Amino acid sequence: MKVNEKIRTIRQLKEVSQEEMAEKLGISKNTYANIERGETDVQLSRLEQIAQTFEMDLVELFNFGEKTVACLIGNNNQFSNFGQNISDSKETQFELQKAQLLIEQQLKEIAYLKEIIELTKDRSKA
Repeated sequence: MKVNEKIRTIRQLKEVSQEEMAEKLGISKNTYANIERGETDVQLSRLEQIAQTFEMDLVELFNFGEKTVACLIGNNNQFSNFGQNISDSKETQFELQKAQLLIEQQLKEIAYLKEIIELTKDRSKA
């Protein structure tokens, strides 16, 4: 997924309009729309500003929707306090959708790895 697609998806998940994003970033709606369409080269400082608007860091923005391995062990994971903020339904819904995307990506990766294993087995038999 390209950065502009990630930005659009996150904005939609957070239920924020393009107008609201443009206002928060101090740019025109047309300029913001160009960013989401991938028609504009976006400077790193602007990407950081967009990530902050989404209440995430730049690494989270870049990694959003990518094939990743999630580790939920230990005290530093974001899900350890999951039940404490259940009243914030929009944020909870966003976190659940993000988790669903991660699961979908992991299932695709597992299927791909199984296919590689089968191909490797077939080659070793030949």
